[in-house]
Amino acid sequence: MTIFSSIFKPTLLIHEEKAKKNLRYINEKILSQGKQFRPHFKTHQSAEIGEWFRESGISKITVSSIDMANYFAENKWEDIFIAFPVNILQIEDIVHLSSRISLSLMFEDLETVSYIDNHLNNPISGWIKIDTGANRCGLKNSQFEQILLLAEKIQQSKNIEFKGLATHAGHTYRFNNKEEICRVYDQSVNNLLEIKNKLLVAGIPKVEISVGDTPSSRLVDDFGDVDELRPGNFLFYDIQQYQAGVCKLDEIAVTVVCPVVAVHLDQKEVVIYGGAIHLSKDTHRYTSSINAYGLITFPDQNGWYDHKVFGYIRSLSQEHGVVVFPEGIPENIKSGSLLCVLPAHSCLAVQEMHTFINLDGEKIFTMLS
Repeated sequence: MTIFSSIFKPTLLIHEEKAKKNLRYINEKILSQGKQFRPHFKTHQSAEIGEWFRESGISKITVSSIDMANYFAENKWEDIFIAFPVNILQIEDIVHLSSRISLSLMFEDLETVSYIDNHLNNPISGWIKIDTGANRCGLKNSQFEQILLLAEKIQQSKNIEFKGLATHAGHTYRFNNKEEICRVYDQSVNNLLEIKNKLLVAGIPKVEISVGDTPSSRLVDDFGDVDELRPGNFLFYDIQQYQAGVCKLDEIAVTVVCPVVAVHLDQKEVVIYGGAIHLSKDTHRYTSSINAYGLITFPDQNGWYDHKVFGYIRSLSQEHGVVVFPEGIPENIKSGSLLCVLPAHSCLAVQEMHTFINLDGEKIFTMLS
């Protein structure tokens, strides 16, 4: 009897051995180069899984929201970087957090620095968000005058200590080979070093560099002159990472197990109980002309088949997923069968599903449970 005999609805299954192996690899790689490892906990959002990191000697973490920072602060994490633009509407929570932990915030405008500084009673650390090509948020290399003004503003503040420059090279996710990903990483770091050197010349005495994305953390051999790395998705990986050549299929450590509710033999399709509310609407490249919402494999005695995929999800609605089997539906797939969906984006699958089940049938809760 396996864990699958107790699954009756969409269920987020975690392979703890794979996840812990992924953690050991990245942790050892980063530490071997003398860098600070500050992993991003938005991937798992779980106090219990967070303990795996603490057992590995990790004491500093990254989160993506004030609510997440509060959750992990309550679970005795004392050095937390909220790597998201400051939301001044949550100033009461920020003030409370700053009284409990060593808090780092990310800034990109003068007004926010003034507002936060004027409301604080305890010191925090301040980082300047730099956009090195992801085109999401942050100041660009060409905006050095604004960067300098911001660094000086943080330095002159009463309660914010200037730490340095932070970026997330999210554009590494757009590429699908090691050479391109490493090139993007090198360009991002060079941009940050150029800004750092200008700041030093302008009289800013100490500037650290913090970077964080899973593709570069996994594939780059030499991290160069950076101080800190903040990847998160490496713990579980997913099909986006697999398609980009960042991980192997057998390194993906989570799957969403979904029941089959209808079989359409002529179309080579089945319908699963598993939709956007379980998997999110994130997609991945299946072929040059097809985007999919996850790849399909089957339950196995030791988890799930991790050496071959058998189909893909072509469409999702709220509760439904339509799975295509290009080579035909296997004879053993009937209504009531279970399929394992390797998610397009594991972070969002966790966000949607809230609770993990491990291979022993034990529940692992998240802040959303």
